[in-house]
Amino acid sequence: MKKIRSAITAIAAALPNDVLTNDDLSKMVDTSDEWIMQRIGIKERRILKDKNKGASDLGTEAVLNLFKKTGLKPEDIELVVCATITPDYPLPATANVISEKTGIKNAWSFDISAACSGYLYALEVASKFVESGEYKKVLLVTAEKMSAITNYADRTTCPLFGDAATATLLEPTTEEVGVMDYILRTDGIGYKHLLIKAGGSVNPATHETVDKGEHFLYQEGQTVFKYAVSRMADVSIEIMERNKLSAEDIAFLVPHQANMRIIDATAKRMNLSPEKVMINIQRYGNTTASTIPLCLWEWEKQLKKGDNLILASFGAGFTWGAVFLKWAYNS
Repeated sequence: MKKIRSAITAIAAALPNDVLTNDDLSKMVDTSDEWIMQRIGIKERRILKDKNKGASDLGTEAVLNLFKKTGLKPEDIELVVCATITPDYPLPATANVISEKTGIKNAWSFDISAACSGYLYALEVASKFVESGEYKKVLLVTAEKMSAITNYADRTTCPLFGDAATATLLEPTTEEVGVMDYILRTDGIGYKHLLIKAGGSVNPATHETVDKGEHFLYQEGQTVFKYAVSRMADVSIEIMERNKLSAEDIAFLVPHQANMRIIDATAKRMNLSPEKVMINIQRYGNTTASTIPLCLWEWEKQLKKGDNLILASFGAGFTWGAVFLKWAYNS
């Protein structure tokens, strides 16, 4: 009996209409387009300005776009996994809210919180259900409203983040395509360097925590950068070596879009030329769990069945990993 693999068979996205440029930010904090481009590589990012809308609204739009693209109906879906660190509510899961808003009633759903590694963590978890043979159509949704947890008075973090959502359809295949291998890692030493300090059970919300801005994302940039550069490159090399892949075998590196210097360092370690690296950070910024699937969505028409892709990420926790993916279809 042939092995069942989990394959990406369709992908869609949703982006807010409002654009926040570096010039816009320079009117809000002491920064400039030159400073941001030199250090990060971001030119602009999309922002969901409607205060009455949350991550589920973006996620819902992405799912509906996928339905329109594929002809799928809500009743076809058996499982919804949502990767997010900006849930609509502490409970219920944002996946539950998205299921309700999209009419998905024949599935069960849950959230995964792995920050910038959310897509890779969720991809592996969701793929296991497909590989079990019991699930034929699984939705992996990423939904991030990072503007809701960004302090726009903090010049060190406010240029980094944007809002976006994606929807990935996973289906079983017995062909040699799909998720071929993965390496996922966590080192809890990183939790104190990149976190939201208040709002959880350790430090519940109070007037004082709000006044201190402790519900915004806090990051010690130099420490995070140091870990990210080494860990993301190391795990990408490791998965190549484990699968006997050379730079010539790789069609594209699909890196998490956090910082151009991290992306460049990873590609250099892998001996990949610039044209083999998916980069859209300049247009969208860091959309956390959505960055990798946003790249896949934008490059979809350039991908061919059988293309070897390395997906790599690093995020809060610290979490990081790499996935060896063989693209499953021609657009």
